[in-house]
Amino acid sequence: MHPVLFSVFGKQIHSYGVLAALGFLAGILTWVWMARREKRPPGFASDLGFWLMAGGIVGSRLAYVVANWSYYRAAPLEIVRIDQGGLIFYGGFLLACLALVLFARHHRLPVWHMADFAIPALAIGHALGRVGCFLNGCCYGRPAGHPLCGIAYPPVCEPGKLFPGVPLFPVQLIEAVALIVIWFVLLHAYARRKKDGAVFALYLLLYPPVRFALEYLRGDERQSWLALDVAQVTSIGLFLAGLALFAVLPARKFTPPPK
Repeated sequence: MHPVLFSVFGKQIHSYGVLAALGFLAGILTWVWMARREKRPPGFASDLGFWLMAGGIVGSRLAYVVANWSYYRAAPLEIVRIDQGGLIFYGGFLLACLALVLFARHHRLPVWHMADFAIPALAIGHALGRVGCFLNGCCYGRPAGHPLCGIAYPPVCEPGKLFPGVPLFPVQLIEAVALIVIWFVLLHAYARRKKDGAVFALYLLLYPPVRFALEYLRGDERQSWLALDVAQVTSIGLFLAGLALFAVLPARKFTPPPK
């Protein structure tokens, strides 16, 4: 685990910020590849990426600040330090969805068709972000109970201080692997989709159950509600939304790629 990768002219470069940037780059490259296959106009992927990254960063940071307001109220300048971690995925996901709707309306594109196009890139970007969480020492797991099932953190990060020498479940890496698999599945499904919204609905049926299950292995402090943490409640809501979207798919149209 390396919260700080290196220093440049005395400024520390944090691993979380580097992996988050690589995640955004991987998402953009996924869109570029998909856009070229569909012969979309130059700049389409970067334009889409700007809208969704802006929504994702603002939403995920805003959710984290709200959840930890007692700290940020006393240190407001720390609100912008996203390079050190402190993003809540579901907050970014929901605001990115709003940004996607605005992007589609602005360009007069079908919203559900654009949701299908955008969602595979989210999975690979999120996967690299979780690797950043692992290197940063955040979003860590609870004690694994056996050395072969976990990883002990060094004392330079929070889990290493709280659980010195204790193997913890590497939930960040487990989630990263699951997201890479989901990325491949979504790309495969996008190439064979028959209805607008089908790929987005598939994501809602694949990722939320993974997140729901992994929350039981988390060892960091979680916001809870009715015996479930907030991420699990959100996962249930998104999964049900995916089921509802699949139920109405037969009535939806299909927008073919541009010629």
